[in-house]
Amino acid sequence: MRKNTIDIITLGCSKNLVDSEKLMKQLEANGYKVTHDSERPQGEIAVINTCGFIGDAKEESVNMILEFCQAKEEGRLRKLYVMGCLSERYLKDLQMEIPQVDKFYGKFNWNELISDLGKAFRPELAVERHLTTPKHYAYLKISEGCDRKCSYCAIPIITGHHVSRPMEEILEEVKLLVSEGVKEFQVIAQELTYYGVDLYKKQMLPELIERMAQIPGVKWIRLHYAYPAHFPEDLFRVMRENDNVCKYMDIALQHISDNMLSKMRRHVTKAETYALIERFRKEVPGIHLRTTLMVGYPGETEQDFDELKDFVRKVRFDRMGAFAYSEEEGTYSARHYKDEIPQEVKQQRLDELMAIQQEISGELSHAKIGKTFKVIIDRKEGEYYIGRTEFDSPEVDPEVLIKAADGHLLHTGSFHMAKIVDADDFDLYATLVE
Repeated sequence: MRKNTIDIITLGCSKNLVDSEKLMKQLEANGYKVTHDSERPQGEIAVINTCGFIGDAKEESVNMILEFCQAKEEGRLRKLYVMGCLSERYLKDLQMEIPQVDKFYGKFNWNELISDLGKAFRPELAVERHLTTPKHYAYLKISEGCDRKCSYCAIPIITGHHVSRPMEEILEEVKLLVSEGVKEFQVIAQELTYYGVDLYKKQMLPELIERMAQIPGVKWIRLHYAYPAHFPEDLFRVMRENDNVCKYMDIALQHISDNMLSKMRRHVTKAETYALIERFRKEVPGIHLRTTLMVGYPGETEQDFDELKDFVRKVRFDRMGAFAYSEEEGTYSARHYKDEIPQEVKQQRLDELMAIQQEISGELSHAKIGKTFKVIIDRKEGEYYIGRTEFDSPEVDPEVLIKAADGHLLHTGSFHMAKIVDADDFDLYATLVE
């Protein structure tokens, strides 16, 4: 055990990652050495930031806690703390079932950990973080919680109502991060388009993004997790008129059949969804759309699923993820519908849907061959520099591989023009354009 060393392990989404980064900054300001997601944790203290979104994520979080409990029992760890969504939701159960954990914190009171360690929370560092990402990009969380009561989703139960961060505070954070070398911002929230409704009584996402785009040094802004109903239309103009706002939108649609959309309480129709996608592509030429879809929701018929497959074939999403429905206690679905679709049927539908998308993704990637794109370099791996275009978000989207030859020395975080020369289902291969 390394004295005064704390290992932080982050599970789940990038919103959790931001919380871990803020905690790391506070701990370092109080004299601790902090590691993040270390392959060989050796600190005397460990903090696990958990996810509680769906069954698989909850299982992963519990297994990680138990693994560190064992390390504590074997004398390889002195203190173990748990925070995040899982402990926010199941605090009392976890306290009873896993007493080896020294203390559980929820999603929002993790700063109490500082005082429990006998240290002081530093409010002047409130918008500062220890970035765990490469130093040229950062995740920027603009709100917490969600007011959309989708029937299957436990997030509002865990995180509560939508709470927007004040715009000036966000812009201050952006300026600070730019001064530290950040060029690219992944703007994240549980639901981006609701931003500002609670604070300013109207949707303020377009104004926020436009003001961010004016800050010197902000090279790319990419938007994650929008909602299709009541989409703020001025955002189309902001994306079109500002070159540093990536032509990229991550918008979770979940389904397309009116039967499913109604049962899921999505407050949008099939016709409105198709119209929104058409509007995106008309108003923001060249935009790349990422979506998430769900299969196996209670009551999903073969006809519903056929509509979903037809939707994917017609729309040809640039990026798509999908998952099978899992019942979450406390949700509207759990209270009103029986989870009667067998797991093997859910898996079969998931596999079928992803196979359709894989073929589409391959075709869209191959269509880029011969075209030139601006690429940001993330890292060097073996004989390749690994980068991304504005249409690719870190860790979830395709990467651009540029052979590290011909005397080229590329720096992490630098931009280069690259011509695509080959493609496979997952990545693009390129050469530098002089």
